[in-house]
Amino acid sequence: MARPSVLVTCPPMLGLIDEFGEDFAAAGLDFTAARVTQVLSEDELIELVPNHDGWIIGDDPASRRVVEAAAKGKLKAAVKWGVGVDNVDFAAFRDCGVPVENTPRVFGGEVADVALTYVLGLARETYFIDREIRLNNGWPKPSGVSVAGRKVALVGFGDIGAQTAKRLIACGAEVIAYDPAYAPMEGVEVETAAWPARLGEADFIVFTCPLNEATRGMFNADILPLLKEGVRIVNVARGPVVVEKALVEGLRSGRIHSAALDVFEEEPLPAASPLRDFDRCIFGSHNGSNSADAVRRVSRIAIGKIAGFLGTAGGS
Repeated sequence: MARPSVLVTCPPMLGLIDEFGEDFAAAGLDFTAARVTQVLSEDELIELVPNHDGWIIGDDPASRRVVEAAAKGKLKAAVKWGVGVDNVDFAAFRDCGVPVENTPRVFGGEVADVALTYVLGLARETYFIDREIRLNNGWPKPSGVSVAGRKVALVGFGDIGAQTAKRLIACGAEVIAYDPAYAPMEGVEVETAAWPARLGEADFIVFTCPLNEATRGMFNADILPLLKEGVRIVNVARGPVVVEKALVEGLRSGRIHSAALDVFEEEPLPAASPLRDFDRCIFGSHNGSNSADAVRRVSRIAIGKIAGFLGTAGGS
């Protein structure tokens, strides 16, 4: 009897896919490694997913249209690789009788590490200095700011947010946490506020929240007058949390000193994006969770989950 087949469309997992052949085999599964840079389109997914029994999803549009087409084919189960689930239509999976889960609370430390490097990079302008030396044969000495004693507005206090707060506090920063579901974390002392109260106190605003109806576009033009002059913005959450038009307006006016963005409204960042005009900004490639150690750990969790759904040997 042929083994169930699993389609993998998650770029970090695909980057190390050769390491997981034995894991799939031990779980009684075959796999197909999709060719993808960031995400596949709905049409591309509709061509691929129905031909597989399982699907390990990246940030692809796991929409009702895709899920219904897949359920009419072979698809019996899916796992969303990672934490964020804003791209997954859970109601569609439920209506089609296809079980789906994510892998929660697996990247707090990794994404928090990136958030901290962005805060420090904006504070001391280290990325700007590097670019000036490399690209322009420069030797700049900008006066940055110290992180110790500064206030950070931290939006989101789940696993990633709490781990980010822990790191910022170790650097001497004071943290104001914004999260309607806030729950204290032992050893991490923060103040709390309701968005957008007290934003005028913040030297840094760091977004670590999930994307949902409450957070979509929460940083917008209405927020700009509330900001402290020279504030620095970090987004390691999801691109649509920040309205880029408003961010550009704030950068152009100087109210916002700079921004570090691992995520964007459109990914990859378009060549014509006006964000590229600001050389003190830092750009990432939606890669905050992508350490080899984390990818190995989470990919094996995902393989175990999909094997459990499909009832194959090695499933858990």
